Amino acid sequence: MLVKSLVETKARVGVFAIALGAYLPQFPSLVPEFEGQYADFKKRIPDTVELIDGGIVTTKEQSMEAGDKFRAADVDLVILHMLTYCTSYNMLPAVRDLDVPVVIVNLQKKLAPDYEHTDNATWLGELYACGAVGEMVADLERAGKRHAIITGVVEGGDPAADAEIADWCRAAQVRRRFRDTNLAQIGRPYPGMMDLYIDETNLYHRMFLYTKQFDWEKMWAIADHITDEDAIREKAQDILDTFEIEGGGTIEKVWDMARYVVAFEEWVKKEHIALVASHYDGFAQGIAGKLDSMLIPAFSMLIRQGVACAVEGDIKVAMAMSILKTISGMGQLSEMYSIDFNEDICIIGHSGSGDADISAKKPTMKIVPVFHGKTGGGYLTQFYPHLGPVTYLAITQDRDGHFKFVVAEGVNEDGPIFNFGDTNMRTRFTCGAREFMNKWNEAGPTHHMAAASGRHIDTILKVAKIMNIPVDVITR
Repeated sequence: MLVKSLVETKARVGVFAIALGAYLPQFPSLVPEFEGQYADFKKRIPDTVELIDGGIVTTKEQSMEAGDKFRAADVDLVILHMLTYCTSYNMLPAVRDLDVPVVIVNLQKKLAPDYEHTDNATWLGELYACGAVGEMVADLERAGKRHAIITGVVEGGDPAADAEIADWCRAAQVRRRFRDTNLAQIGRPYPGMMDLYIDETNLYHRMFLYTKQFDWEKMWAIADHITDEDAIREKAQDILDTFEIEGGGTIEKVWDMARYVVAFEEWVKKEHIALVASHYDGFAQGIAGKLDSMLIPAFSMLIRQGVACAVEGDIKVAMAMSILKTISGMGQLSEMYSIDFNEDICIIGHSGSGDADISAKKPTMKIVPVFHGKTGGGYLTQFYPHLGPVTYLAITQDRDGHFKFVVAEGVNEDGPIFNFGDTNMRTRFTCGAREFMNKWNEAGPTHHMAAASGRHIDTILKVAKIMNIPVDVITR
């Protein structure tokens, strides 16, 4: 079933091409040649991003104009199309005042030279983009700018180059999502989990993410005005389609939960929220107890629609979940549960809200009399992550408040899992369970991490370069 995202953002990617102006009067045929190449190149940029067109630049003044456009648009990434050799003064003014990476795309038009029949104009127009790549990088380095290079060919198509361009655009979406949306903090972190504590002002300065604070008293009343029975019934059916409910599920059974989900969706849109970190530590009686009992599946419905909802008030894992959801389509909160030393695998999972998109089969929902370590009881949800490759991402901080990514890839294997209502998976790492446990924790992550099916370290490294965040890669 197609699920519409509640989070609508679109990365802004600055794109421009450069060529040496001295060539153009010498070889007039290069003008239409370069115009055609650049027009074709822009079609390679996915329509999932907003393209900010800096044009073909052959002078310093044109480069400055492109830079003005990029700054005005607050671009998340710059892609530079190399048409032929060009001096770096055509590039630097466009990016000098930006704090985003420059991806240099060196696409040669021809697969190989026709050595006997290549004249100067053909060489300069179809075979010579590679000549200036080193010059661009040397000057980007001196300017303190982050950069990357994609080399490929136009003739015959180049899926690898296209995939790299698309991956950079996907990574840029993380920056735009953090800049354009807000994080909702409801309550406070779980008492004593000091690894989760955070300075929200520092978060805004370093990660662009603004925190909106909400009290639980306000959340208890969030659904008081929701009376549209058709909307509630439609959402109740959506819940039944998403979860297998222990003992059987009916629209009447999940009616109140559906009403709150409708209210949460309205709240998310109104407050421009893409991330939620919540923890309730009250007495869980009356309306507080009702909301607390259904919060796990209700927030799971939001996660399915692109809103990262983290339990225990963990803002950092909410960011990790959002990053994985943005780049891979799924983001599941996890932590180390156990080690099976006989099988040399780690058991990794978590209770609470989860992402139906990571589940290989229909998630289950059941009532428990008490949540372990937390106030009250109510609905638990269990998801069943796909077997095969899996990526873990944690976000942590050093003593000066700088953020760091900690990442690892493993493989989820079939076998017995815990059945007390928590999502868990059996992950094998190339370094072994014991060594993974040591290396992962030596990197200083919090005790939470996000998980997504598939291998995503390469994309996370691009996100880190865009956000200017260091990365510890534990194992691949």
